[in-house]
Amino acid sequence: MPQPQGAELEAIRTRRDELRDQYLMPSGKRPAPTVKGFHHVALICKDVEETIRFYQELLGFPLVELVENRDYAGSSHFFFDVGNRNLLGFFDFPGHDHPPFEETIGAVQHIALSTDADNFAAARERLDEAGISYVGPDRGIDDSLYIRDPNGIGLEFYREELAVFNGTPLLG
Repeated sequence: MPQPQGAELEAIRTRRDELRDQYLMPSGKRPAPTVKGFHHVALICKDVEETIRFYQELLGFPLVELVENRDYAGSSHFFFDVGNRNLLGFFDFPGHDHPPFEETIGAVQHIALSTDADNFAAARERLDEAGISYVGPDRGIDDSLYIRDPNGIGLEFYREELAVFNGTPLLG
């Protein structure tokens, strides 16, 4: 995808600075959130078993529930434990034609998953053993490794503490 350059790029950067100045409040001045956090993130998969095998067997996220979707007969709704009482959920929609993943408005660009150094190394080893390609430490970002699941969903293994970005705590 082409990236902006020249005057267009400078205008975008200026606008970002304006937005930051207008909306980003200092940590001590931010209001408390109105919710407790994510109960689950719900995504769509093309094949239930393939998705279960990928997340549970390859990535090590235990499957914790598999039921029929209450809104669509025959559809499955299932959840994986991704740690810290967070769930990653999936639906399938039998009979729907699902086009291949496309990075566009409304799509998930990626889900960043916090991990420690040992689990980061273990994930990389499992991906190598499975022959799954990734983008990561080789491109100069030592603490991130990016893959796509069988549905095209982007996942980042991020060797960083929760609520910390590039070594800077984002929450007080």
